[in-house]
Amino acid sequence: MKNKIKALFIISICIILLITSCRTSVTPQSTLDKLSETVNTSTTQKTILPVTPTPELILDVNEWWRDVVFYEIFVRSFKDSDGDGKGDFNGIIEQLDYLNDGDPNTGDDLGIGGIWLMPINPSPSYHGYDVTDYYAVNPDYGTMDDFKKLLEEADKRGIRVIIDLVLNHTSTKHPWFKSALDTNSDYHDWFVWADENPRQTGPWGQNPWHRAINGLYYYGIFWSEMPDLNYYNPTVSKTMMDVSRFWLEEVGVDGFRVDAARYLYSEGFAQQDTPETIAWFQDWRSFYKNIDAEAYSVGEVWADLQIVAKYGGNTGLDSLFMFDLAEDIKNSIYSPTPSRIIKSYLDIDEYFSDQAFSTFLSNHDQQRVMSFYKGDIQKAKLAAFVYLTGPGTPFIYYGEEIGMTGNKPDEMLRTPMQWSTDAQSGFTSSIPWEPINPGWQEINVKSLMENPESLLNTYKALISLRNNYSALKTGQYLPLTSSCRTMYPVLRIKDSEILLILANLGKQDLENCTIALEESSLSGKYQLEAIFGESSLNEINFDSNGALLGFQLDPVIKAFDAVILKLNVIID
Repeated sequence: MKNKIKALFIISICIILLITSCRTSVTPQSTLDKLSETVNTSTTQKTILPVTPTPELILDVNEWWRDVVFYEIFVRSFKDSDGDGKGDFNGIIEQLDYLNDGDPNTGDDLGIGGIWLMPINPSPSYHGYDVTDYYAVNPDYGTMDDFKKLLEEADKRGIRVIIDLVLNHTSTKHPWFKSALDTNSDYHDWFVWADENPRQTGPWGQNPWHRAINGLYYYGIFWSEMPDLNYYNPTVSKTMMDVSRFWLEEVGVDGFRVDAARYLYSEGFAQQDTPETIAWFQDWRSFYKNIDAEAYSVGEVWADLQIVAKYGGNTGLDSLFMFDLAEDIKNSIYSPTPSRIIKSYLDIDEYFSDQAFSTFLSNHDQQRVMSFYKGDIQKAKLAAFVYLTGPGTPFIYYGEEIGMTGNKPDEMLRTPMQWSTDAQSGFTSSIPWEPINPGWQEINVKSLMENPESLLNTYKALISLRNNYSALKTGQYLPLTSSCRTMYPVLRIKDSEILLILANLGKQDLENCTIALEESSLSGKYQLEAIFGESSLNEINFDSNGALLGFQLDPVIKAFDAVILKLNVIID
């Protein structure tokens, strides 16, 4: 296994060097020529200058994001502090102790070490992904001073804060786009225009061309109200670099979640993952790392692994979300298939052997986990167990830990947080911007906190273990085989810290299961100590080559049981 990882690491370095040596400057060319050679543009493109990257600092950087569990918050739905029915920054401050009270000796908080805030910029839409001002905060959420106070209070508790950075597009109500409607404006070339409708479909078959009030057509890959920025214009690129600097340097955030990272540049009929897009993020990394060497970026690149990997490595984004892994985990627990989970993790390891990736079960664009499992709490617990004990940086979508439900449309995935049995579930003192989910009287933080067997307390226990064991954060992921089809057996190893992860993903009890391993770095006898769940196992013995042959587990392993066993070396 070590030799395989070493070989993959060497190959990865060679590929990165090859890609770097092949990068070229962008050739001056009209924007629409890049999109389709058959369409005439309404304006002539300015000379294109490549962004000059700042040399990256070589430092012993604290990669803090590898050691924390993140929590994704939709501010509008988390907690309302002023009674207007909408969540806000001060509401988050009120609930920070729920996420992390800053005292490792207490057990009342989740143990969260990082927060990702969905868009906080001014926007005409409830979701915020159509930005009207990149240098301000949404007045629905409070003032910039309120936001800075949130950063201060989070810092006191050891919580880092990253924000959504919407690089690909603005709102049609942004002053840049309003000015761009005038073909003589300096801002006209900040967007992508055509005299006639190109009738070219977008990446998923949609119509990305929209008619403006000036009679021209503009390119907006996601929605008519979100026109794409023209990154072939160097002024646009420089401006978005400056936006990044503002939030890191002047405001003090700890990094960014990059929305829609795949679509910055289009070339011909290639409207995603172009070489220019990959190169831009490499330049951006150099830029923001020289502002703050410990700033963190995590990208939304919803694609196959080989595509996602192009955005990572030591030259790209710090981390990428693993969308396929999320589906593999959920589906493998819905229909018990441990081998699918293991294969998914091993596939990722081929591209991200340094574990620079991020895991999750669902987010603001996807069906909530509890709805996926049709209310089955045991399956929701198993899903949490698998991804919170696996490699990568985990992200929890707010309310996931209490089993909130939600299906499309998107508003139904982003309903208010359920805090208590009080009116409006304690979210607001007035009428919430969106109705509280049915069943909130039972499914809320206060009620579940008091139930030791609740989903919430399972999340708390797993996060606590992850915070206290390096092997769960950055340890080697070493799967074993089992004689029982629904058994999920994995070792996590970090230096002398060794943990055995076991879970019966099926709804039937298992009897006389064995696990095996052909070879490993382990050898000798170890005492077994259960640190999560229950087990009667006392000792495990590895051969001199690290092999484990037909090790007998507990005689009966009940349906949905999960256990973590710590291996303590026995010195004869």
